[in-house]
Amino acid sequence: MESSNMSRLPLLLLCLAIATSASQQTCEPVAVPENQNAWIRLREMLPGCWTNYTTQDSKEVHILSLHYTTEAPNMFTLNMTTAQPMHLIITTDSKQIIYTEAHANTDVSIYVANDSNMQIMGTIVNVQKKAFPTDNKDIVRWAAEKFGGVTSFTTIQNPMSIASTGREGTRLLPTGSNNCTLENEWHALKHYLKLESNMRLLKSCSNQLPHSHTEKELYIVNIPEDVSIRLVSVHVISERQISLFLRGPQGTVWSIHDPKHTSFSSNNVILLAATSMMHKIPPTITISTDSADAVQKTALDHFRASTITSYSEIRTEGTMVTLVLGNKDHTSVTEAAPTETTPSPPSPPQMPLLMQLYTSPDYRSPLDPNTKVQSDKRIYAEISGRTLGEIVLTIKVINCSVRSKGSCPVVRDMPFRPEVCSSTVCPNSTRVSFSLELLQDLASTSWDLECSVKLCFSEKCGDGGRVKRNLEVTQTYIAPPMACIDFGLSAVLGIAFGGFLIGVLLIGALWVIKIRTGYPTGLDVGSTTANLSKCPCSLTSKRQPVSNNPSPSENSSANASIGSTQSTPTSSMA
Repeated sequence: MESSNMSRLPLLLLCLAIATSASQQTCEPVAVPENQNAWIRLREMLPGCWTNYTTQDSKEVHILSLHYTTEAPNMFTLNMTTAQPMHLIITTDSKQIIYTEAHANTDVSIYVANDSNMQIMGTIVNVQKKAFPTDNKDIVRWAAEKFGGVTSFTTIQNPMSIASTGREGTRLLPTGSNNCTLENEWHALKHYLKLESNMRLLKSCSNQLPHSHTEKELYIVNIPEDVSIRLVSVHVISERQISLFLRGPQGTVWSIHDPKHTSFSSNNVILLAATSMMHKIPPTITISTDSADAVQKTALDHFRASTITSYSEIRTEGTMVTLVLGNKDHTSVTEAAPTETTPSPPSPPQMPLLMQLYTSPDYRSPLDPNTKVQSDKRIYAEISGRTLGEIVLTIKVINCSVRSKGSCPVVRDMPFRPEVCSSTVCPNSTRVSFSLELLQDLASTSWDLECSVKLCFSEKCGDGGRVKRNLEVTQTYIAPPMACIDFGLSAVLGIAFGGFLIGVLLIGALWVIKIRTGYPTGLDVGSTTANLSKCPCSLTSKRQPVSNNPSPSENSSANASIGSTQSTPTSSMA
């Protein structure tokens, strides 16, 4: 009897193993059109920029950078018949010939490189070939020099169709900046374009039966070892209980937003972004293989599940992607087709930021928020943030502005100057400085200083949000400078020449006066009477006595009229 039971035991264990394996069936992932289905949506960060720039004749300037993989079809359609007036620059790095069926209105000018492989056909009249570079930064610089600025730069992978929506292509920016600085955008699609691509970045599958109502859904995301993704932003929108199994190469960081009703496990670091706090969760499992079958079985065993709601593999050349997981309407995968109204992914993860002000460039004297700073001074700011797990993020200041407090606020752009600071002294922070002279003539003394920043990882940047700080300013009275006449060279030469002429005229006048009124050279005593008419004053200093012994009466008469005698030669001679 015991031997019979012993012989049945292996059979029973085999049946249990078969039943367990049957209840934990895996699925084979297939390519997902438009990189989204009912359970998952994928968005990658691609180089781009977006401003509100228009030319003087109200034309927008847009750049499309097209990238093709080797297996992608080499043809796409371009429909710009409803587009706003614009200069459209199209560049591609493809080595094969790209055929383009293009249609555009007369207000659209299209530019391609002289050596471009694009063959444009269709009802388009204004196509120009120019000698411009293909490097992203170089072509932005070329367009800015030619047209005065750039409205947008958009990267598109394996495009099938590019069409205008008829809307304006400018973007309203809070600080009115016209500088199109290339960054890796979280949302590469812009509202003035409708794009269709056959880029297959996502493979997915599910073994959950349609319309089944499981108590807990299992989502598995697998990043193969040869993929360069290092930061994944995960947003869960399902209202059910969800289990997340996240596997990636060593160094990958998963940032999970609003993780309510969610349990998770990963071989990488997980960051939980709840409100403004960021919690770091170390790896909880070890798995060395990226095989789809092995990853699915490990996830099923770990969460003791029997079905897989969604298994996904991600392949992209970028280093940052955003995933939206969940199905609010609980429609099946076969029923849900990608539509144009699919919501965009929520905002990317944002590092909690802090701005501290200082009064000196050595950053040793923190400025109290209530302390007033004179408007002729310079202030120094340090913007810092928390570390996102093991990933090294740097902070880059994009623009700053000030906003006055009160019922009628005034907003001004605040130019800033980057301050040098090594990574050892400024870990996870950056330093800038501001001049307050801009606020010198403004009445308000209470301001909000606000800066927008980018978070960069391995030369790839994403929106990092904004950081604000209170600033109190007191006006500094500056005495008006003394009026000073600035004489130029011509004025100095004119004054010198005028002085010279005046001197010549004065000398000439004195010379004429001397000639006409000077002393005679030979004065004859015998001809005194004749000379008196010529020089009436020549004898005023020579008195001629009337007699040697004047009488007392004559003497007294002479004394009484001494002034007349001295001043009238005729009387003295008489």
